[in-house]
Amino acid sequence: MRLFVSIDLPDDFAAEVERVQDEFADASGLSFTDPEQTHVTLKFLGDVSRGELPRVKNAVRRSVSDAGVGPFEATYEGLGVFPDISYIQVLWLGVGAGGEEMTSLHEAIEREVTRLGFDPEDHEFTPHVTLARMEHAGGKESVQENVEELDPTVGTTEVTEIRLTESVLTDEGPEYSTVESFSLE
Repeated sequence: MRLFVSIDLPDDFAAEVERVQDEFADASGLSFTDPEQTHVTLKFLGDVSRGELPRVKNAVRRSVSDAGVGPFEATYEGLGVFPDISYIQVLWLGVGAGGEEMTSLHEAIEREVTRLGFDPEDHEFTPHVTLARMEHAGGKESVQENVEELDPTVGTTEVTEIRLTESVLTDEGPEYSTVESFSLE
């Protein structure tokens, strides 16, 4: 199973996410994510055997407890890119309010799953929602201009849970399903 830990955006945010993506429709080279599957990845785990699944679930459960983060408000706003504006691989929507709580959850998950043998992150965690991946630089200048000029707000919502999510890769793109939800208390 290919797994990651996520905070999913509410279904009713999909139209606003798509509106932001539409601002980049003329930029060649972008491959857009499905607005109905948008999420913040707290930790990508990769391939996990079914036998490891109970240990992973317990680690995520402990992480939620250890982080000490209860339900919180998150605002999805602003734009950014990875790794930087001169070499764009990922176009993303940022997190304003709620970013500190997401970082606390990420750090707790990171501690628990690296104890299980998962690789630690090799970069600093930035809470974000992937809007598109840049497959070639044909539309790079357009993306750069829009990132510098636009400052969208998709919305604010209460985050009450995180999810262990399975990603199945298909010809039409990844399909996500929730393996287990963990309530924030």
